[in-house]
Amino acid sequence: MRFDPPLIPATLVRRYKRFLFDAVLDTGEPVTGFCPNTGSMRGLSAPGSRVFLAEHSMVTRKYRHALELVEADGTLVGINTARPNALVGEAIRAGLIGSLRDYAGCRAEQKYGARSRIDFLLSDPAKGLAFVEVKNVHFCRHPGLAEFPDSVTARGARHLEELGAMAEAGHRAVMVYLIQREDVDRLIICRDLDPAYATAFDRAMKRGVEACAIRCKITSDEIRAESLVPVEEPGLNSVV
Repeated sequence: MRFDPPLIPATLVRRYKRFLFDAVLDTGEPVTGFCPNTGSMRGLSAPGSRVFLAEHSMVTRKYRHALELVEADGTLVGINTARPNALVGEAIRAGLIGSLRDYAGCRAEQKYGARSRIDFLLSDPAKGLAFVEVKNVHFCRHPGLAEFPDSVTARGARHLEELGAMAEAGHRAVMVYLIQREDVDRLIICRDLDPAYATAFDRAMKRGVEACAIRCKITSDEIRAESLVPVEEPGLNSVV
């Protein structure tokens, strides 16, 4: 996935109200823009950070610039939570997740469960249905180790519960963690920041939900799903 038009380098001044940021372009021009990530962005919003911004030409947009990449820990990190679904879709079509490669049909954003939408619903006359949920990951406290979540996510725990129900009903249910940084080689569940999510993950695994993590390759020109990395959790049903 190439960034088109090219991203604009800048220096972050502050991120505030969750969806706004101030930055200074390399030309010296100050800008206020939209932050497409309402999460905590823990470790990724330090003033003075090198950032890369998308620029939009639509006159109907309130803010012309959107925060796309942050340089942290010596690497570029994608913070746009609208990217993971498209990246995982590309990964499925490219066969990166081997066992999801050969499904005949793939539909996005399908209603299921009590009050959710599944990111991808795969279908095949021989294989049946596979419910695929995608989560964005960019949190890293220790070298080489990605963690999810970076804050409490009741919505994420609910998605695990509904995936578990699909698994118990006889369908495949797959949780895909899309890591928008390339300086990690494994992922764990962040049990100290959200114990309830960790409990929901453990329960989902016992019910037959599968999980995998995909690491991205990121430059200021493009971002793409690069490779699977291990999810290091006890009782994991790993996607193969």
